[in-house]
Amino acid sequence: MKMKNPYKGKRWFKLLSNKYVWVLLFFVVWMLFLDNYSYFDHRFLDNQIEELQDNKKYYQDEIKKDQEQIKQLKNPEQIEKYAREKYFMKKDSEDIYIIQFEGDTIQDTKE
Repeated sequence: MKMKNPYKGKRWFKLLSNKYVWVLLFFVVWMLFLDNYSYFDHRFLDNQIEELQDNKKYYQDEIKKDQEQIKQLKNPEQIEKYAREKYFMKKDSEDIYIIQFEGDTIQDTKE
């Protein structure tokens, strides 16, 4: 006498015994986890692309600022102003006094 499978008439058993379901399940697992172009790899690469685009935008803005500053430095008066503010340069007949307050970010250069 042959033993009858008690689950054979159940809906979930029919679903799990279907070869197309297994092929589809294998395909989904393969595409999500195992493939060279898996979903997780795409997410990682998309995040990198976003970060690089943000960096690109930042550097383009910096280039615009630098180009504007270069335009301004073509004027001799602006060159003098820039040298005085940035590098604390002075004329021979001038004295410069740098006043430091508590919490200033300017550090003593003699240290």
